[in-house]
Amino acid sequence: MSEQPPAAPARKSRFTWVRAATDRVPTAWFAAIGTGVFLAATAAFGGLAEATPPPLAELKPGEAHVTDMRTLTVVKAVLIDELPGSGTWPEDGERVLAVVVDVTNNWDQPLRTTGAWSVEESFSIKGLESDRDLGDDEKDPGPSVARYDDTTLGPALQPGVPAKIVYSWAVDADDYQAGDELEVALDDMTLYTASFVAQGSNWQDPVPTATMSLPIEDVGAGVEEEGSGDG
Repeated sequence: MSEQPPAAPARKSRFTWVRAATDRVPTAWFAAIGTGVFLAATAAFGGLAEATPPPLAELKPGEAHVTDMRTLTVVKAVLIDELPGSGTWPEDGERVLAVVVDVTNNWDQPLRTTGAWSVEESFSIKGLESDRDLGDDEKDPGPSVARYDDTTLGPALQPGVPAKIVYSWAVDADDYQAGDELEVALDDMTLYTASFVAQGSNWQDPVPTATMSLPIEDVGAGVEEEGSGDG
């Protein structure tokens, strides 16, 4: 019997080396590679679509803004020559702009009305934001804060106990007029509990969820001078 010629070696596919190489690549790398290709492709077509934030609720004066931290009702804004007991003392050429709010602490711990992690940080008024830069390295210290009923300055609010609070600023006499409207932003805040070295919980990261247009009432001197009436 004649001897058979040796079989020809199997022809290698041009993609054999690709399969051999990928066999040695960790599976987790494929996910990363795929993600990179996806991001590159979306960047070429304008990038990833950004999530549209929900529209801000539009509240009216007297409507409550409720969060886990507090219930805040902005009552009114007034211009007045002086407001004794408020903690705000206008100089020559200034008046007092006061915003009156009703607040109930919805937390289970006492809640500050001013300073860090407070009710003050849960709302803002355009042009009157705390710590704004006044130039020459000068910072606006923010409003004075007092209880409406007994003029306690910077009070803390006990859980579940409502209080009427006055936030006030000294402003140039020509900056605001009767009928002007303040732009008020009302914010949700997030409760953080410290761990490791620090202790305690506090409210941080205000995020606007509602807005309000608040008209200003000019009450002049605030009270009639004695003897100004008839008779």
